[in-house]
Amino acid sequence: MKEPIRKLEKRVEPTVLDRPVRLVVAALILRGPVDGAVSELEVLICQRKPDQPMSLKWEFPGGKIEPGEGSEEALIRELNEELGISAEIGRRVARIRHKYRNGGTIDLQFFVVRDFRGPLQNRIFNDMRWVPMATLPEYDFLAADLGLIRDLAEGKLL
Repeated sequence: MKEPIRKLEKRVEPTVLDRPVRLVVAALILRGPVDGAVSELEVLICQRKPDQPMSLKWEFPGGKIEPGEGSEEALIRELNEELGISAEIGRRVARIRHKYRNGGTIDLQFFVVRDFRGPLQNRIFNDMRWVPMATLPEYDFLAADLGLIRDLAEGKLL
């Protein structure tokens, strides 16, 4: 006796595995007159090494928030690991969610840092520079930072 043909449930296979959103913090480390014009401020930018993902792109120092850490706590830790400084974290000036072409998504928070203790040490970067805000668009920054770069160069946010 033949069994009737059963219709199988339609299965949808995910084409890209859903990746969790990576929580990231970054510092806008500023120097210059506190009461001066934004055009007088300089900000520290850092360049990734050639062997890192998104090699030789410029970024602001910072990194991933570890489980159980708050944003400011993570940034203090990252700045100590990357630059050897003890930073005083100021106000948050921007929060960006960016999806990269590889499917990864980051939630990125930027904080102002005006005060820190200890000399800056380049512990992980290819290069580090103090640059005037207006010149930020001249550097090849990570895609997630581009909107912020434009706003900072135009004197917005700070």
